[in-house]
Amino acid sequence: MIKELMATGSAAALLVTAGVLGAAPAAAAPGKAPDRSTDLRVMSFNIHHGADSGDVLDLERTAAVIEASGAEVIGLQEVDNAWSSRSDFEDQTARLADILDMHYVYGPNLDLARSDGGAGNSQYGNAILSEYPIIDSENHLLTSIEYPELPTEQRGLLEAVINVKGHHVGFYSTHLDHQRAEQRELQAQEIVEITGQSRRPAVVVGDLNAEPGAPELQGLFAAFTDTFAALGQDDDHTFAPDGAPVEDASLRIDYVLVSEGVRLRAAHVVPTSASDHLPIVVDLEIPRSPNGQVR
Repeated sequence: MIKELMATGSAAALLVTAGVLGAAPAAAAPGKAPDRSTDLRVMSFNIHHGADSGDVLDLERTAAVIEASGAEVIGLQEVDNAWSSRSDFEDQTARLADILDMHYVYGPNLDLARSDGGAGNSQYGNAILSEYPIIDSENHLLTSIEYPELPTEQRGLLEAVINVKGHHVGFYSTHLDHQRAEQRELQAQEIVEITGQSRRPAVVVGDLNAEPGAPELQGLFAAFTDTFAALGQDDDHTFAPDGAPVEDASLRIDYVLVSEGVRLRAAHVVPTSASDHLPIVVDLEIPRSPNGQVR
């Protein structure tokens, strides 16, 4: 069964599917303090439109990697929706959600007329899959400077509020500019501003297209904890430059960042050839927060 929640491609647009509100947590037994936290396994995965480094499409392989990881909430990047023949004009988020029986939300950053003349538009962007109900969502389009040469691709921050066993968590999936540090710095600043509008526990995942020491990311790291760095795993690489096989990854450009109060349990890189990026998985302990909180 597909459990759908679609975020449109503008920062103000919002579409919520009815019936996804989770049940309230059970009351604690007499004399026993109520549970104040819950465990959560999250993933960040740049799926390269479901194709491996050789551009061989296999979305079922992508789904198998996600399922085997045990991740409960997944942030995806480079996701097609009727984009082109490279992904068979398929709605990839809906397909993955169907295979995995998860709720989902999709945030298109590119939204163009279909090249094959089919109905609807061709879209490309970020997605979130979740075992838990998604109760709210919004796609925030990030700054895109109009450079006269080598124009940049529109980027976005997809936001979802997820009811994780009674804990409302702000979960974000993003993919920053790959060409210019100046652009990434502006986008990172915007992410800090957008996420700062809520006091919910927050998890930001994505392909930031820069290594941990990059100056343009330091404002983001000041607001959030870089989980792999905090766990002493700075050498857990996720990407191979210059078209090298992903098995030879030598850069860490994919991240799971968490807000203050979210505790870290463990983290690891998932070995797979399903994409040109290696996915990362982090085990977290999420503190309880007021539910239904207005920003």
